[in-house]
Amino acid sequence: MDEAIQQLWIGQSACLTRTFTELDVKKCSELTGDYSPVYFADQEAWKSLYAKPIVPGLLTEGLITQVISRKLPGCPCLLLQKELIFCRPVHVGDEITAYLEIIDIHDERNWVTQKVNCYNQHGDEVVKGQIIVFVIPNGA
Repeated sequence: MDEAIQQLWIGQSACLTRTFTELDVKKCSELTGDYSPVYFADQEAWKSLYAKPIVPGLLTEGLITQVISRKLPGCPCLLLQKELIFCRPVHVGDEITAYLEIIDIHDERNWVTQKVNCYNQHGDEVVKGQIIVFVIPNGA
């Protein structure tokens, strides 16, 4: 069994919080080429359904991957699989907290399965799901 996997346990958890800004959305659009009008304050497309522009789902996913790389497992790893449900929209100005919890460890493959829950500043769940990461063995 690899040393990096030995440092992990079922039930271990970590979280990070981030507030998404208009500049974050602009940079994301520039990198991805996704200029949906629902992301921008000067557009009318979102106003009939939402109070504020929506943050691209990719940014919320980025917060999840920050937890993976910085905290859990916090060692070199690769995202193998993600299954995410976007329960509510994330809006510009929302403070989002991503919580990850290890629910399974496959020692032979160096795979770690984690439950994902993201909440906004009001405690509303905005994303839920599951991810699997491959923990890169020490010395690989």
